[in-house]
Amino acid sequence: MTSSAARDTARDDVKPERTGTRTRLVAAAAAAVIVGAGLALRAVARGEVAKYGGDALYTLLLFALVLVVAPRSAPVKAAAVALAVSWGVEFLQLTDVPAYLARRSTAARLVLGSTFNAPDLFWYAVGAATGLLAVRRA
Repeated sequence: MTSSAARDTARDDVKPERTGTRTRLVAAAAAAVIVGAGLALRAVARGEVAKYGGDALYTLLLFALVLVVAPRSAPVKAAAVALAVSWGVEFLQLTDVPAYLARRSTAARLVLGSTFNAPDLFWYAVGAATGLLAVRRA
């Protein structure tokens, strides 16, 4: 028979280092799956589905990477950081810098994009919310 007190005591026995390591490993595995999902989406979908799905996956990937770098971050904070970076990159596209870099580097084009698109902001929020919900359900 397991009481809630026994479960709480068992959780208290887990060392913080092991919890951080476990979170980091799970987040790294999730990041790899997200990259795979993004590549698969681009292979099978076109138009708005590929574009906006990719936007959501971009922020979801950033969410996972925040947890890889800072595994003890609160999920809400990790989602906020991922969303802020995504929005920052999108607003940077109002300048000529991303387009200039995108013309010279495929990596820059993939990471920074090239042109501002207001609906992207919503889909970035969808990606951050998806990450937050996934962590809370786990």
